[in-house]
Amino acid sequence: MKREVIQIRCSIYEKKLLKKRAARAGISLSEYLRSTAFEINMVERITPEQLECYQMLIQYKNNFMRISNMFKKRDPKLARNVEALAEEIRQHLYNFKR
Repeated sequence: MKREVIQIRCSIYEKKLLKKRAARAGISLSEYLRSTAFEINMVERITPEQLECYQMLIQYKNNFMRISNMFKKRDPKLARNVEALAEEIRQHLYNFKR
């Protein structure tokens, strides 16, 4: 049971930002503040728009890898460039997961 109350002072903008971050994480403001105070990494939930973008990036990466494989024998330089682009997208996807 949590019965103790702690009051903090912050600006209106800070309060709005904290509430928004708590909402994105899907928890209450109190829980968010406790978690951040104890250095627990809070991960925001993915919005449907973000999920759609993530899935689209996966499709782009796969398509660029297929294009790269098609051009390996005909134009190795183009294949390397396309492969580099696919790798860059893969890195963004990896960072998105964290």
